[in-house]
Amino acid sequence: MQNESTPLSYLPIGIFGGVMGLTGLSVAWKAAHHHFGAPIWISQAIGLAAVAAFVALVVAYGIKAWSGWDAVRAEFSHPIASNLFGTPMISLLLLPFVLVDYSLALARLSWVLGAIGMTALAWVIVMRWMTVRLVASHVSPPWIVPVVGMLDVPLAVPTLQWDGLHGLMVFGLAVGLFFAVPLFTLIFQRLVLEEPLPAPLQPSLLVLVAPFAVGFTAYVTTTGGIDLFAQVLYMLTLFLLAVLLGRLRHLPHCSPFRVSWWAASFPLAASAGAAIRYAAYAADPVTDAIAVVVLAIASLTIVIFLFQTLAGVFKGQLKALA
Repeated sequence: MQNESTPLSYLPIGIFGGVMGLTGLSVAWKAAHHHFGAPIWISQAIGLAAVAAFVALVVAYGIKAWSGWDAVRAEFSHPIASNLFGTPMISLLLLPFVLVDYSLALARLSWVLGAIGMTALAWVIVMRWMTVRLVASHVSPPWIVPVVGMLDVPLAVPTLQWDGLHGLMVFGLAVGLFFAVPLFTLIFQRLVLEEPLPAPLQPSLLVLVAPFAVGFTAYVTTTGGIDLFAQVLYMLTLFLLAVLLGRLRHLPHCSPFRVSWWAASFPLAASAGAAIRYAAYAADPVTDAIAVVVLAIASLTIVIFLFQTLAGVFKGQLKALA
């Protein structure tokens, strides 16, 4: 049983989703700089915030692990929370987008650690699914994170200035896309046939957008161009985003903020990045408008999440938010 008296024992591993969201938003604003001429300092400021958040969370979670390893072990054994151990790994795969402007060696180190950790976690989780009996109520959007998260492996590779990594890019793309299909089907079936998700987990529904938004960017990065399949992934992103934003539009009025809401940040940021990338390809006023709207939604949502989280930290209420 988790010992609540240990320092930061309440801190969930999924809070690293905030780093993913901030980094993804930084990448989206950099794309907006190239396509729309947005000020580059916006991307840089968000990127530095992501790095600072990652360092702070590594220290905080390290304190939790050092003072009470049983709490970490219990979290990793949980059928839902264990999947969120992919969030620090994905953060390491995304941070090179920011770090490369300051240190190529550090960016490469971050990516290597993230790629190894992500692959190992995906292997462990798939082995667990195949050997441990689970129930339908355990199936939830966070299940997408540890395996479909392999789609994040190719994203930052072009910034690393390393030759010979194309095979690893294809590997990440293949594993992520292959497992996205059965996992999406399982989760959708659970949402249709079982009880609704608890209110604090409702924002995690936006994780369902990630396989298509991240899949689009990973596919385009790996293949080097936008073809029909890439366009299909992008159109599915828009459709699911519209459905889920409509589904969640009333949530802020009926449920208090929780750090678990950060699960929605990266899918929104990834959707904004994909929309801007597609707009640059399509060169059409409609796609430009869609990109601006999605970027605005992602930016506003993440700013609100950041404000709520920092307010909780300064007021000493982080445990209640967790």
